[in-house]
Amino acid sequence: MKIIGIETSCDETGVAIYDDRLGILSNQLYSQVKLHSNYGGIVPELAAREHEKKVIPLIQAAMHEAGLKSKQINAVAFTAGPGLVGSLLVGATIGRALAFAWDVPAIPVHHMEGHLLSPMLEEKTIKFPFVGLLVSGAHTQLILVHGIGEYILLGESVDDAVGEAFDKTAKLLGLKYPGGPNLSKLAKKGEEGRFIFPRPMINHSNFNFSFAGLKTFVENFFEKNKNNDNEQMRADIARAFEDAVVDILVIKCKRALKYTNLKRLVLAGGVSANMSLRQNMTKMIKSCNGELFYTSPAFCTDNGAMIAYVGMIRFKRGEYSKLNIIVRPRWALSDIASIIN
Repeated sequence: MKIIGIETSCDETGVAIYDDRLGILSNQLYSQVKLHSNYGGIVPELAAREHEKKVIPLIQAAMHEAGLKSKQINAVAFTAGPGLVGSLLVGATIGRALAFAWDVPAIPVHHMEGHLLSPMLEEKTIKFPFVGLLVSGAHTQLILVHGIGEYILLGESVDDAVGEAFDKTAKLLGLKYPGGPNLSKLAKKGEEGRFIFPRPMINHSNFNFSFAGLKTFVENFFEKNKNNDNEQMRADIARAFEDAVVDILVIKCKRALKYTNLKRLVLAGGVSANMSLRQNMTKMIKSCNGELFYTSPAFCTDNGAMIAYVGMIRFKRGEYSKLNIIVRPRWALSDIASIIN
């Protein structure tokens, strides 16, 4: 069976085709980074318009890459939320139209479930249950995963998501959008331990996160030391910030594994591509005699392959939806069944 997946939740247009026997047959992606870099961040209206321009050519390219005709597609999956409402509507409308025209089921997919299960695109041996750390531009969540659709929120950010904190701190340091990857690149030039920044909420007994205070601390620190501003100082600040964020995430994950008495941890979302995070999580999981799973960088950011994969799972479970177009800009994983069937 073959599923085409369409991802248009934010600023990347992704279309992919997944085969339940052969895996990924095609994976097309268009990034709007250059467009939004002119504004220092994502402009929702421009994002939606760009999806309108690119989604159909990408569908055609994905079909051509896979060497398939429409009659060979068994279902159409698309991101129904969470995300930017205008962008979501583009993918949902196209997805519904294709499903109707091809006379196949339409499957709305939760964007964060796509990220959460994305390591399974390449690694088939991840067993349930496990703890999942979702770290993206708009989400920082610790999830207890008992099975497909069985998700319990352990903790989340009470303010900025980790990706937002990276981007805002990068902007403070004069780095271009997208800030997160550029900050990490600068941090590699930084001196370890020159500056030590706080680790908010690491002593709290719960699994929640807070990054807004850390961002403000960096802002105040930078202001106090602006007379000494140079490239090395900015690199050292970037290193101290990244080290603090990684420590927070590692400490919380270790605590969640102990609380759940589990040994398996999944990292997912755009920030999971961060090499410092991967290296430190690897050290932590080895000390716990556990297993760590993450996907290749190409599948960490938004992509159609993860949507097609989840679509295949839902398709096999008979979880389709009606033809009415519904998107959820805000959609909790715990409420994942709300627009299925």
